[in-house]
Amino acid sequence: MVRRRKSSPAEDLVDLIAMLPWWVGCVLAVVLYLLLHRIATQQVITNVAPGQIAPAMIQSIWRTLASFGQYLVPLLCLVGVAVSAYRRWRRQNLVAGLVGSKAADALDGMSWQEFERLVGEAFRLQGYQVTETGGGGADGGIDLVLRKGGEKYLVQCKQWKAFSVGMAVVRELYGVMAAKGATGGFVVTSGRFTDEAKAFASGRNVKLIDGPLLHSLIKQVTADHGVGAKAAGTQEVPFPAKAVTPPSCPVCTKPMVQRTAKRGNQTGNTFWGCSGYPACRGTRQIG
Repeated sequence: MVRRRKSSPAEDLVDLIAMLPWWVGCVLAVVLYLLLHRIATQQVITNVAPGQIAPAMIQSIWRTLASFGQYLVPLLCLVGVAVSAYRRWRRQNLVAGLVGSKAADALDGMSWQEFERLVGEAFRLQGYQVTETGGGGADGGIDLVLRKGGEKYLVQCKQWKAFSVGMAVVRELYGVMAAKGATGGFVVTSGRFTDEAKAFASGRNVKLIDGPLLHSLIKQVTADHGVGAKAAGTQEVPFPAKAVTPPSCPVCTKPMVQRTAKRGNQTGNTFWGCSGYPACRGTRQIG
């Protein structure tokens, strides 16, 4: 991943709004305009007492800033809305292009940015809330953060055409998951995984999605959402997006919920825990 250049506050605001749904950006633009307009039109204090000089100067500065900001800030919000809509359109085009392609190497022709956007859209179609982090930095190379049903999942995307993803990448993700308390994680590549990577992920809450499986997944979820036709023999994919009926607690018979071990030898592994915890500590293994 390339290191992001330093950005201005205006660019940061546009990027922040672009990550939100378009209608949220529109609402923020209206609210901020009304708030700043109210400050800009406040009555000026003409007769200033000796002890009120400082407050009067502060009020004058705020009025001046608000006079410009009442137009500039909402405009930046609307630019963010436009960027959000454009990114959404671009992601949908990537998905539509992949679904309509019959080429086996359709993923290989993408840049890493396009590949990340494609993967993010695949998860959105599965019902996840997706945050694009851009990888790099202090987040352990995480490219996407997913949230669904109060649970957090981490994703690493590897647009590697020439060689397979090895165990080191999967182990790195697993370590970041434990550090950040994530329920699960995904490593997604346009290529393949080594046998060592598959062995390490086996039995852990890390899902490996290679190029053919990703292609199959996208065709499946787009068919479920009425985009295109589902191909015959589409492979079922190991995404925890489908609802699972929780078992009953073996101790008190209450419904159980999926939990992630935070300590001990099973750190990072998921299990069924009683919904009555801590009053009841009943557990079951998943699977």
